[in-house]
Amino acid sequence: MANFGVILPTTNTKQTPRELVGFAVRAEDLGYDSVWVGDTLLRPVLEPLTTLAAVSSVTSRVTLGTAALLPAFRSPVQAAQTLASLDLLSGGRLTVTVGAGFPGRSEPEYAMSGVPWANRFTRLDETVRLWRRLWTSDEPVSFHGKVLRFDDVPPVARPVQPGGPRIWLGGATPRALARTAALYDGWLPYPPNPADYAPGLAAVRADGRDVTAALFATVLITTSAEEGQAALAEYTQTNYGVPLEIAKTIQFLTAGPPEHVRDQLVPYLKAGAEHVVLRIAALDIGVQRDQLAQIAELTARL
Repeated sequence: MANFGVILPTTNTKQTPRELVGFAVRAEDLGYDSVWVGDTLLRPVLEPLTTLAAVSSVTSRVTLGTAALLPAFRSPVQAAQTLASLDLLSGGRLTVTVGAGFPGRSEPEYAMSGVPWANRFTRLDETVRLWRRLWTSDEPVSFHGKVLRFDDVPPVARPVQPGGPRIWLGGATPRALARTAALYDGWLPYPPNPADYAPGLAAVRADGRDVTAALFATVLITTSAEEGQAALAEYTQTNYGVPLEIAKTIQFLTAGPPEHVRDQLVPYLKAGAEHVVLRIAALDIGVQRDQLAQIAELTARL
């Protein structure tokens, strides 16, 4: 039986803090297994790790996750300390999905962070290796990679989870699959075609490592398939500035009556998806809150 989580509506900065943390509490009460936050510098959003710290104080069971964190926006050592602190504050409930950004979209974010776009994958993997060193060492750490170089970094806070929070990678290119298989604890892709999921999962588990199989899915329950397509079109145009026809070639999105959404999710579950991270395709927190119970009822039957 798969686990299901939901993305918190951190992009709606007009909501009150009480509404946001209340959304997370409501998700936990409805039986969701996890709550997640995104990361971007391109629009006004709540910072993800700060948000998860607030949510950790009002929840007790759900996994707290990033989907996905872009470590390039933060100093590697400072991020290691922040993530360790968040794992401690939450009682060991943190999972960190990381990414290196999306070509054609994330270059300005790297520039704002003072980080070169080149060698971004090497930087990301070295950051993860550095974090794990820092999370498990009681002595100063020196790290000399191709991109990152540090000498005698003092110990950081020790996370609750042995070895530190589990780290997943988002992405499904051949290179991303190979990197997931070699280094990461989980895989969080969003393939628009379910036929691509099983081969990708086989690749990330090729070396026999226990890699968590996850899925990022954008969903919305509506009264008809036609209403669902119209809602998705409005969402992708507002959220990404691209028409639905283009968005559907990049990521998995589905909307319609409950049975339609169920039928779209089932092939991914049959292909091996174990933890589904659901993003509700609505910009208004009130609509998202109304969707929470409907989606929870649907996932309870999967």
